[in-house]
Amino acid sequence: MPTARIAPDLKMHYLIDDYTDPWRDPETILLLHGNCESSAAWFGWVPHLARSLRVVRPDMRGYGASTPVPRDFPWSLDIVIDDFIKLMRTLGIERFHLVGAKIGGTIARRFAARCPERVRTLTVVGSPPPKYDVAARVASLTAEIEQHGVEDWARRTMAGRLGSRFPPEGVEWWVQLMGRTPVSSQICFMKNIPNADITADLPRIQCPTLVITTEGSGLASVEDTRAWQLKIPHSRLLVLPGDSYHVAASDPDRCARETLDLVTRAGA
Repeated sequence: MPTARIAPDLKMHYLIDDYTDPWRDPETILLLHGNCESSAAWFGWVPHLARSLRVVRPDMRGYGASTPVPRDFPWSLDIVIDDFIKLMRTLGIERFHLVGAKIGGTIARRFAARCPERVRTLTVVGSPPPKYDVAARVASLTAEIEQHGVEDWARRTMAGRLGSRFPPEGVEWWVQLMGRTPVSSQICFMKNIPNADITADLPRIQCPTLVITTEGSGLASVEDTRAWQLKIPHSRLLVLPGDSYHVAASDPDRCARETLDLVTRAGA
């Protein structure tokens, strides 16, 4: 199981999928998963991307097989980004394409704005608005997770993530994936990460950017999503049919193909 010692308090697990021709030096794409997920979340994307690109799938600090986070950890978007920068430096990769799903899209937008010299293209998939204030719900969500655990919370809220057309056995798979999250990591995450305001970052994103949402996303209307997407130079909005907001999970084939097209066009 590949891991990298990113910091004294963090051993980060990651996967690399590379099915490119062995005589080529492929470009790299970094995939950032959402809350309560891991590198496993990208299973539907890898077959589309790994024939042309080196795919790096890390488990974010606190999730998957990476080191859990204590409840009092001073978590921030910049700490998350620093972790990923250190991972890519460890792997000897300075420039890469970037994809973020759900809150991973919030992290990715700040990442692209902060490190324009590193990010070649950006894909934001089913991600919250740049200012997504959940502070009022933190106390009740914390109490719920303390009492019933992460899996119960994931099961209660899964319908909005995956939409009405997702198969029941698929819903159960995602519930089990999210349910493996340590309680301490999730409580610390909710108190710190979702409340970040990245509005000022949007005009600073310089790379070609694709934003993907659905017609009935529970995170925001198409109009509201377009309003912040238009603040990103060199960006376009793709609206897919459906009512999921975790569109990276509900429509992985289409999203991966569109991302690969963005990468190809940027290279051309």
